[in-house]
Amino acid sequence: MSPANPYQALPVRSFWRPAVAEPDPLAIDGLWTPKFALGQDDPVLTAGSCFAAHIGRALLERGMNWYDTEPAPPGLTGEQRRNRHYGLFSFRTGNIYTPAVLHQWLSWAFGHTAAPSTSWLEEGRYHDPYRPAVEPDGYASAEEMLDARELTLAAIRRGITTASCLVFTLGLTEAWRDSADGTTYPVCPGTVRGTFDAERHVFRHAGFDEVHRDLLAAIAMARAANPELRILLTVSPVPLTATATGEHVLSANSYSKSVLRAVAGQLARDHAHVDYFPSYELVTGAPFKGAWYEPNLRTVTPEGVAFVLRHFLGAFGAPGPEPRPSLTHASLTPTAGPGGDPCEDAVLDYYRPR
Repeated sequence: MSPANPYQALPVRSFWRPAVAEPDPLAIDGLWTPKFALGQDDPVLTAGSCFAAHIGRALLERGMNWYDTEPAPPGLTGEQRRNRHYGLFSFRTGNIYTPAVLHQWLSWAFGHTAAPSTSWLEEGRYHDPYRPAVEPDGYASAEEMLDARELTLAAIRRGITTASCLVFTLGLTEAWRDSADGTTYPVCPGTVRGTFDAERHVFRHAGFDEVHRDLLAAIAMARAANPELRILLTVSPVPLTATATGEHVLSANSYSKSVLRAVAGQLARDHAHVDYFPSYELVTGAPFKGAWYEPNLRTVTPEGVAFVLRHFLGAFGAPGPEPRPSLTHASLTPTAGPGGDPCEDAVLDYYRPR
C-alpha cells in the first residue's frame, strides 16, 4: 500500500523533532553520507580558512594520507615550523579565505596568469603581499621572496596533479583587491604587513554569483590538471573577526556564511565530483547552544573540533576523536581558556576601538 503523502516514507533524519530536538546532541548522526570514498592511501589535500588545519592534522594522526606538498626543511623546531606555516595546510600559501584567492593561486600555479613581482619592504626585509604571514622575518631580497613563492607554486602543481581529493574550507566573502593589477589579497594591506593605500586597495564584498563563479573556475582549473580529483567543500564555523561592510559584525557574519554555504551546497548538487561536509552545522547548529566556542565566541574548542572530526573521519571508517563525556544534552557548556588558531584575519581584533 502506497503512503498517503511523500512525508510518510521519509527516514527519521528528515524530521526536526526526532533527528535534532530530542536526541542527546552528541548522539546526533546521519548528517553526512559521502559521495565518494577516501581510502587510507588516497592523497588528500587541505587548504582554505583556518579550520582546514584541523582536518589535515586529524587525517595524519589517524594514519590517512594527508598530503603535505611543501614539508619543512630539517632542523626547525615545532614552533619555528608553525610560525613559518609549515604543516598547517598542504601548501604554504597561508590561509586562503576566499574562492577568489584559491582561483588566483591555481591560475598562477598552472600558468594561466602571471603572479605579480611586487614585494613589501619593511625594516630592510622583503615580504610577500600574497603570503604576508608565511615568513615572519621576511626575505633578504625580492628575488629570494619570489623564489620562495615559486616553490609554493610548484607544490600546488604537484599536489593538484597527484592528489585524490582537495578539502577546501570556505571562510570569507569580504576581501581587498589591488586596483592596479586586479589581484586579491589574502588580508587587508596594512594589517599583517604592508601599508594601506586607499586609492589602490579596494574593498570587495562578493555575493553568491561572484563566489560561485570563482569557486567553479578554481575547481575547473584543478580538474583540468587532474580529471580524477574530487573536491570536498566545508564552511568554517569561525566567525568574522571584523567586517568592513559598515554592518554590525553579527549580521555581516550571517550573510557571509550563508553565501558560502549556499554556494557549496549548489556546487555539490550540480557536480558528482563535488561534495559538502557540514562542519559549519556541527558547530553552529541550534542543538549545541554555542557550546563548541571558547568564551570569545569565535575560537572553536578542542572538544568542538573533536566532535566535527568524529563525524568526518567516521564517515570514511576511520576512528575519530571523542568529545569529553561531560558535554551531554543537559550540560553543554563552553570550555574556558583563550584558545588559538592559525587565522591571519585574527589580527584585525588588534584594531578594534578601545
